[in-house]
Amino acid sequence: MRPELEASLLHCRNLPSPPGVALQIIDLAQDPNVDINATARVIGMDPALSARMLRVANSPLYAGRRRVDNLGQAMTMLGLNATLSLALGFSLVQGLRGKNGTAAEQEKIWRRSVLAALAARLVGQQAGAARLEDLMLAGLLQDIGGLALLQAAPAEYTALRGRVGDNAALLALEREVFGSDHAKVGAWLARQWQLPAYLAEAIAASEAGAAVSADDPFLASVVASGAVADLWLATEDPDGRLRAAAEAGVGMATGKQAPVLDELLVQIAAALPEISALFEVRINRPEHLQAISEHAKELLILRNLREIQEASQARHDVQASEERMRRLTEQSRRDPLTGVYNRLQMEEVLEREFATAVALQQPLSIAFIDLDDFKRINDQHGHLVGDQVLRQFAQTLQRMLRSTDLIARYGGEEFLVVLSHSNEAAASRVLQRILDEVSRLPMAVVEEQPLHVTFSAGLATHDSAGTRFEDARSLLQAADDALYGAKREGRNRVSPHRQ
Repeated sequence: MRPELEASLLHCRNLPSPPGVALQIIDLAQDPNVDINATARVIGMDPALSARMLRVANSPLYAGRRRVDNLGQAMTMLGLNATLSLALGFSLVQGLRGKNGTAAEQEKIWRRSVLAALAARLVGQQAGAARLEDLMLAGLLQDIGGLALLQAAPAEYTALRGRVGDNAALLALEREVFGSDHAKVGAWLARQWQLPAYLAEAIAASEAGAAVSADDPFLASVVASGAVADLWLATEDPDGRLRAAAEAGVGMATGKQAPVLDELLVQIAAALPEISALFEVRINRPEHLQAISEHAKELLILRNLREIQEASQARHDVQASEERMRRLTEQSRRDPLTGVYNRLQMEEVLEREFATAVALQQPLSIAFIDLDDFKRINDQHGHLVGDQVLRQFAQTLQRMLRSTDLIARYGGEEFLVVLSHSNEAAASRVLQRILDEVSRLPMAVVEEQPLHVTFSAGLATHDSAGTRFEDARSLLQAADDALYGAKREGRNRVSPHRQ
């Protein structure tokens, strides 16, 4: 890049800069010791960013069987690296969209960027590349140099873009007028922003074409993504030049031949509505690719039918094995008598819930519950009746608590309940309602006579607006102390922890 262009960019007042949240995410991405709690605190400061992370976690690209309802669940499901990459992409999007009368050109650049982001991820999947979210981010940011030029020289660069018909011509004219192209400018800007080194490298290589080695599937996927985006955005491709470039790029990245591009176009068509909504840009389906997409769909259907026939028994065996493993794993987590979690599993869950509550500054309440005079039931009616009482009591707890609350048999007649997002007042009301219901309903019938029980409960709450505990073990000890306080006060009651 010419020194005069670099000086012009450095002194350009309109040049975009990363928002505050993006700067913090960049720092986190470069910290080898970063954890998910620190990331949650940063992302949680930006409600719009938090909402986007929830939406992407529930999108077709990532969604699992269970809906993700909060930021902590989204981050756990996506993983730390994916969370950082996606959050950085979303936050940078906001800082790159300036307001200097170039909205139409910005929109064109963003259409290509969003398409390239999606294509890079899908090509990377076909190539067996790791770090798919990093690939998606590299694809999204490969054209930031164009946005920088648009901000630094709005009139000149807008006119320049109006003189060309495709990306190859754009690159040639950029080099003629500015002595550099938008890929080199983008890499320079990435270094100025102190983005991770792999992003600057990917942006610089994004227009390198054949100069990128097929041995590097990450960079090859970024290069291919631009060619695929150009094919998609073109109004027509009469000589097939754009298609040939896209096939060559995808083939180099994946090591596969022509049909893979058609399959890729079908995948883009399916995922594009959700991706367009996430990045707030409208991308239409090109007419000149309609026939290709229809043909690709037919090929995919035939291939899928053949694969289904060939792999049906293998999948059945794998699924049966996985189901056995799932049942065994679940059994190891459950108390065999009552079906609720066992003590070991609850301790692991409590640690995780406590960390999430601290990171997101949400209240967390736990309650130790002990059935009153349970030994007398065993002594008078036998252990089989005692077991029946424990099972019925556990079922009553499950019925009266939310699906997000957790229950474990801690030992003997002692249970532990974890109430997420519940402060002390709310948790006390829930426990008192359960105590009233348990006292009213018989937990067993012995010789045609109802057997009623009561319980004592000790409640402890970690709340950023009130009482705070250093760790989950301290919170557990406080609930245990409160339980013994309830017993000393005469049982059949809920006693909150008092310091």
